[in-house]
Amino acid sequence: MYARSVIADTCASVAPVAVPRVRRAAARPLGHTVAELDHMSVVDRLDFLRDLQSEWASRLAVDPCRWRNIEGVLEFFRDDELARPGSWMSIVDASILEGIERGTALALGLSGDTFGNPGSTEWATYLRRLSDGELDRRSVHDAAWSRAEQAATEHGLALADAIGVAPTAAEWRFFQFSQVYRWAMRNEPTALLALGGPLVNSRIRELRMPFLTWFTDVTTPVPAYRGCAFAWALSRLNPVGGAFSAVGLLVAYLPNLFDDFLIDTGRTVARKRAH
Repeated sequence: MYARSVIADTCASVAPVAVPRVRRAAARPLGHTVAELDHMSVVDRLDFLRDLQSEWASRLAVDPCRWRNIEGVLEFFRDDELARPGSWMSIVDASILEGIERGTALALGLSGDTFGNPGSTEWATYLRRLSDGELDRRSVHDAAWSRAEQAATEHGLALADAIGVAPTAAEWRFFQFSQVYRWAMRNEPTALLALGGPLVNSRIRELRMPFLTWFTDVTTPVPAYRGCAFAWALSRLNPVGGAFSAVGLLVAYLPNLFDDFLIDTGRTVARKRAH
């Protein structure tokens, strides 16, 4: 673990990232920096995110449950004791949360400060478009959501690199699975083609649209939690080798996650009753 002040004290001139400095409490509300979020426990981050949705996003003309899938990720981190302060996983996660927080502040008109996080502007745009009814179509919504999280994620990668914190092999493999999630949200037609391929189980091919809709639903923690559990198990064992194509990893996800989908949506029960 590195000292508490490392992120905050890293020179802000490091290119291409302006590393945020710890701000005074006067920057509140919605003023936690990456440095502060990184040093929160996962339990506190979960409370923080839930509060952000219920107390702040709810003030916008939108369904405030925009990040319940991220709640699922944090619940998994909590249960598996991952993303400990100072780790690479923690820094990237903190950047994602900072982007959400600042994007909400921007959308509410509370501040114009992005804290140097590109995800802030993307999330603000997402929330405004959502409020204006521009994201009613699921595929359009998911692409906008994914772009915002991707921007904040890449900022976190750059921050970690700037201060010399590298991922473990398992963390990096786990990250590839998270990339697949965002990729699927931005590329629904290609993802559906992959799920309909000849090597995919016929039952999955038949239900690929509802499965993908379930898998990428941001308003529930269940798919994200179960996806994380499966991805972390694979990442620790490294069974995927060096094959990190989005389509290949999506197909690798399928058997276990599809069973979770059937159970969570009641389709397994329905089929048993039919027989």
